[in-house]
Amino acid sequence: MAALKSPEPRDGGAAVKRPAIVFVGFMGAGKTVAANAARAAGLEVIEADELVEGEVGMPIASFFGKRGEEEFRSLEAAEVGQLLDDADGGVIALGGGAVLSERVRTALERHIVVWLQVPVEEAWRRVGGSDRPLAQDRARFDALYVGREPVYAELADAILPSAEGIVERALPAVLALRELPHGTRMAWALSETREYPIYVGRGLLEAGWWPLEGRRFCVTDTTVAALYAEVIGPLAGLVEVEPGERAKTLAEAERVLRELTQLGMSRSDHLVALGGGVVGDLAGFCAATYQRGVDVVQVPTTLVSQVDSAYGGKTGVDLPEAKNYVGAYHLPSAVIADTRTLATLPREELAAGFAEVAKSALIAGGWLWERVRTLEDLDPGNLDDVIFACARTKLGVVAADERDRGRRAILNLGHTVGHAIEVATGYARYRHGEAVGLGLLAALRLSGAGELRAEVSELLRRHGLPAALAAEVDGDAILAAVERDKKRDANGVEFVLLERPGEPLVGQRVGQESVRAAVEELRADTSTASREARP
Repeated sequence: MAALKSPEPRDGGAAVKRPAIVFVGFMGAGKTVAANAARAAGLEVIEADELVEGEVGMPIASFFGKRGEEEFRSLEAAEVGQLLDDADGGVIALGGGAVLSERVRTALERHIVVWLQVPVEEAWRRVGGSDRPLAQDRARFDALYVGREPVYAELADAILPSAEGIVERALPAVLALRELPHGTRMAWALSETREYPIYVGRGLLEAGWWPLEGRRFCVTDTTVAALYAEVIGPLAGLVEVEPGERAKTLAEAERVLRELTQLGMSRSDHLVALGGGVVGDLAGFCAATYQRGVDVVQVPTTLVSQVDSAYGGKTGVDLPEAKNYVGAYHLPSAVIADTRTLATLPREELAAGFAEVAKSALIAGGWLWERVRTLEDLDPGNLDDVIFACARTKLGVVAADERDRGRRAILNLGHTVGHAIEVATGYARYRHGEAVGLGLLAALRLSGAGELRAEVSELLRRHGLPAALAAEVDGDAILAAVERDKKRDANGVEFVLLERPGEPLVGQRVGQESVRAAVEELRADTSTASREARP
């Protein structure tokens, strides 16, 4: 993996204070470890707890015991709030509860907040029963964790998972936020074979920053090339393909690989996948196989790719018989999701991407599902938080199961029937997201979640997606394609089912007659399907 490129320092001007990097997180998240890593990198560091202890003249635990938490929080808010107001660059590590103060949260607005995310079990293992006054009782500890997590999530500009040495490795990616547009958010993807940063924000492609050193070669489609190819330069070489799913073939992959060879790309160079899901899959596959593997930076420009396909390293091409039947796992070295590119999408493409948003929200449940189910329109300027949350949902799943041996299968919710619809219609009748939306309805019917299916059906219609198959689509062809699904084993096809948002079930066997009934239900409202059909 190529080394991440460190940003060049920028002169903020004498009159403007520079933002600090501020580490926050629950007890046991490793804020002191992070501070030490920042010191080792030559950064000036202040630990807020040490500052407060110096002010009160005793350890925090002693202060708690003598004067109580309420007085401590009042003093902490004043001291930390002033510290943040005065900060001019550098690094600050806050105590776990400092973010509960409105004074502190307001002061954090101009800084880059890095949330060190730690699972509650790991946090308790690290600090439970120590001299920390709030780590004595497990039930209270858990309640505090649940209460603070949403606060950290809302404040965070960057999110780092709990892992040894993570801050040292991710620090260049965190520091890059100083060079990127305000509002950019970063998450560090961590899985079995690779880790990498993902950035979500507006105007990233025009920021003049790039995550890797070395020459960059680009694969994109002809439509996207005209819009953004020059913006991500300088490029050592550009290969264009035609837009659409039909570019995802072995023949096209061979053509791209041969063009890269003729352009002189070497193993020390990297590839840029600039475009939607088709380009991401195709270019990622070419990166995985060119000279047995080169780095790839995914630059998704569609909603479906920004919320789903750019992350996780699944690459591949289609066969006439089945979708994504030839491919490789090849994780990117970075993902740059510039949400401003969504403004150039046709309405139909934006709607197609919403199906993957709905899938992610159904898998995640909680805040994300509540946010998505109440979306009135797909305004590209109002989706950054949704895109980042969807990306985090996928990263969390992939972290636990990079190679699809178990839990990662939940990401296939709606895709078994959805892919079969694409195959049965020759990849020409429905966009990928449109087919996935129909697949979601089939999966919810198979789950016995009739009320949720009705809600999702209405949600799809609201955002311009079909909720029924067109009359001319062959149901038997869909069923035959389901039986060829790439995840089929000797015992048949396994489905992902979901009775309630946030509770997906993998590895579910479903009888053929049930699948047929679910597909036939999609065919029932052909009049609606005809009205909604796109040209």
